[in-house]
Amino acid sequence: MNFFSLSAIHGRMNQEKPMTVPSTRKDLMIVNMGPHHPSMHGVLRLIVTLDGEDVIDCEPILGYLHRGMEKIAENRTIIQYLPYVTRWDYLATMFTEAITVNAPEQLSNIQVPKRASYIRVIMLELSRIASHLLWLGPFMADIGAQTPFFYIFRERELIYDLFEAATGMRMMHNFFRIGGVAADLPHGWIDKCLDFCDYFLTGIAEYQKLITRNPIFLERVEGVGIIGGEEAINWGLSGPMLRASGIQWDLRKVDHYECYDEFDWEVQWQKEGDSLARYLVRISEMTESIKIIQQALEGIPGGPYENLEIRRFDRVKDTVWNEFDYRFISKKPSPTFELSKQELYARVEAPKGELGIFLIGDKGVFPWRYKIRPPGFINLQILPQLVKRMKLADIMTILGSIDIIMGEVDRITIGVLVIVWLEREISAGIQQRIGPEYAGPLGILQALADGTKLLFKENLLPSRGDTRLFSIGPSIAVISVLLSYLVIPFGYRLVLADLSIGVFLWIAISSIAPVGLLMSGYGSNNKYSFLGGLRAAAQSISYEIPLTLCVLSISLRVIR
Repeated sequence: MNFFSLSAIHGRMNQEKPMTVPSTRKDLMIVNMGPHHPSMHGVLRLIVTLDGEDVIDCEPILGYLHRGMEKIAENRTIIQYLPYVTRWDYLATMFTEAITVNAPEQLSNIQVPKRASYIRVIMLELSRIASHLLWLGPFMADIGAQTPFFYIFRERELIYDLFEAATGMRMMHNFFRIGGVAADLPHGWIDKCLDFCDYFLTGIAEYQKLITRNPIFLERVEGVGIIGGEEAINWGLSGPMLRASGIQWDLRKVDHYECYDEFDWEVQWQKEGDSLARYLVRISEMTESIKIIQQALEGIPGGPYENLEIRRFDRVKDTVWNEFDYRFISKKPSPTFELSKQELYARVEAPKGELGIFLIGDKGVFPWRYKIRPPGFINLQILPQLVKRMKLADIMTILGSIDIIMGEVDRITIGVLVIVWLEREISAGIQQRIGPEYAGPLGILQALADGTKLLFKENLLPSRGDTRLFSIGPSIAVISVLLSYLVIPFGYRLVLADLSIGVFLWIAISSIAPVGLLMSGYGSNNKYSFLGGLRAAAQSISYEIPLTLCVLSISLRVIR
């Protein structure tokens, strides 16, 4: 190819249009993180506003794990409710059981035997270690270190082996009882636990050698998510979040509950207030927990593991629970512990912070009011402030250092009354008992009585919302249930006179309930409450109605 041909090629190239380069957008970008993101530690959703990699705003969205724990508690005795509580914080289950029995114990001034108190302390500290271990592994995975995530399961499985030997279950134990524990420690358990303590101290040293001075780890956590001491107090933070900011506050020292005063241990704290400080506090707390466990195992006294006198519960007069069948023939002791007419706030130092219960008794077997104070819900409030002006990658570091569990964050909602009533009846049938149904003949109005009590005891009216619309919404949802009994053509003994017409009328009436949900959401003058109403209405339309139609179709098939 000669010089002239090259010149011709360049000439043609110069005549072509220049390549178009896309313009760089300078608008803010909104990114949705969760609720299915693996680093969300549950079903947390974050709406993050970004300017490039810089975080401008962060808005946590809750409510994807509502299960009505508080309302279930107000329709159960304390003993019946114990199996439920391990679902709040399912990584530190012993603490949820402890606070559930501590509240009525304090309310009625019940004394716990010394041996039972020692056993409780041992179980609580083992549960604290297990919770911190399962915080450490995912936290390290969030910031890019996968190896510790696999290491932590070695020690955690050993702890669960000890739990299984003592309680019969690995995670959901149902071990604590009012006045003590369910069973004594089995033979050889103390020696096995001492062996674990000696082994675990070498494991902590391994973690510190692997993680604490790692330059990549320090680059990710040091100086990230700083919280000052006064700021932590003003936000109501507790647990490692508070102690990492220079505040030496531990309820085991402050409230002197159980027998923690009999052991030699120190409150672990740091003053920097960043993610590294929170990591160091939790690592040190595991070492202190081992010290407490070793002292408790070596000094555990003899004697009973349960206060047998409290089996002679105060009985509610003229109640079905005191009849001969329930007291002497039933498979389980009658759960008739009467809660005195007073109110109480009880709290314990859980791995994530202060776990409390506000309990109101009404001289009945059910709590009149049961309010849970979860540490994760309170500690999560500060997340939007911590991540502002930080990088996008720092969100995972800060969120992981807070240590949340969505089971306790989303612990409350107003449950569907009919479902609660049906669940109570099914459970009663399985246990061969009728259940404590008092309202109306054969207890058929108990669901309405529970709903009336629920509506009158809650102060949920929003200050800036439409009060009338917000108040009418739940009434419409309840009226739809009552209308089904008035309009559907029932015959003699509530037998459907015309099944075909009854089915269509039921479908029409059930469509009123979503309208009430939407009215409450709209009347709250809050877009998230409105979205919650939309989600609840969609769930009712998508799940409940098709499920009922399936049951009806099967019934029709059987009838034919």
